[in-house]
Amino acid sequence: MPEYEKAMRPEDITRLFVERSNAGDAAGVAALYEEDAVMAYPPGQLTVGREAIRALWEKALAGRPRFEPEQPLPTLISGDIALTSTPPKDGAGARAQVVRRQPDGSWLRLLDQPEFVPTAR
Repeated sequence: MPEYEKAMRPEDITRLFVERSNAGDAAGVAALYEEDAVMAYPPGQLTVGREAIRALWEKALAGRPRFEPEQPLPTLISGDIALTSTPPKDGAGARAQVVRRQPDGSWLRLLDQPEFVPTAR
């Protein structure tokens, strides 16, 4: 695997995701996840493990979607675990990730909920 820039702060992961996605680099996006990470995507399904996440992003990025940076909400950190989130620019729902500090001090995604929308009341 190529040497990728590491996320040294939890918030770095979002920036790196946008950069790598816009470059069409599915392996680079997958490198932002722990080996056994769980992603709640496609909607209503789970994608488990870095390799499955890579395969999912390979398909998703084949259409060359364009991602725009989103301003992160304040990160919540407790020891080696953090919760990061961003509100989508379209105002529909939110995105949230649980990230974990690695032995080298970098951060990787452990749980990823890339899209969820508020339920109708």
